[in-house]
Amino acid sequence: MKVRIYQPSKTTMQSGRGKVGDWVLEYELATPRRPEPMMGWTSSGDTLNQVRVKFPTKEAALAFVAKKGWDADVAEWQERRVIPKNYADNFRTDRPRIGRF
Repeated sequence: MKVRIYQPSKTTMQSGRGKVGDWVLEYELATPRRPEPMMGWTSSGDTLNQVRVKFPTKEAALAFVAKKGWDADVAEWQERRVIPKNYADNFRTDRPRIGRF
């Protein structure tokens, strides 16, 4: 069985960085999604795509996958780069001008 392990980003309702340290294990789709003939909704033949298992560390998730004998794709977390800026930088006069203004 093929699974994907990753760290989800924060939700749009979060302003801080809390609860983003967990690792999530999701199952890959075994059958393709297709529109349902009667209602037109997207459906799938397996129900494992609804299962999400959370782990406190990446090593715990990989140990679980190794114990089950599954293949895992691990998506590493991309470090967030914050470039400090000041409000006064909007009014600097020494920056290069772009355009006619």
